[in-house]
Amino acid sequence: MDFIFSSWPWYVSGPLIGLMVPAMLYIGNKSFGVSSTLRSMCSMCVPLHVDLYRKNDWKNDIWNLVFLAGILMGGIVAGNFMTDGSPIVLGEATVERLSSMGITDLSSLLPQEVFNWDDVFTLRLFIIAIVGGFFVGFGARYAGGCTSGHAIMGLSLFQLASLIAVIGFFIGGLFMTYFMLPTILSL
Repeated sequence: MDFIFSSWPWYVSGPLIGLMVPAMLYIGNKSFGVSSTLRSMCSMCVPLHVDLYRKNDWKNDIWNLVFLAGILMGGIVAGNFMTDGSPIVLGEATVERLSSMGITDLSSLLPQEVFNWDDVFTLRLFIIAIVGGFFVGFGARYAGGCTSGHAIMGLSLFQLASLIAVIGFFIGGLFMTYFMLPTILSL
């Protein structure tokens, strides 16, 4: 049981994630990721004859909705039943960097110095939640998929667009981590 409740090493979780590629190809689907799941959810709400981006029959992609339900249920089970309540273990360099930005309470996934009810209407939380959410959604739509879709499925199919998107994701992540986040947290 300790194996299930502890963090899995890369040589176990990596191949399990990688097995999604042949499984998806076996069922005849070449799209994988959360953004395609959101497309299916939007298609449920809009009649099929309305062409917003392209016609999408969500009934053909029902597995997307099952995938999203599995992510949500897995998160609930892991967060409530598969944790012993101990704080998250971070590298020393990460803890020092976060401390230099004023984040010292690392007892949960959401640091209380950033995410708390007292700061809901502050500029800092508006930028993190609303502006950040817009950029994530716009970026996923503009790139034609999300990080999981491009990095797992697109790269395994040798798609140049996925390689460019993944490089862009890494550059954006580094820019956000080293330049934008310290600026936003200082507000």
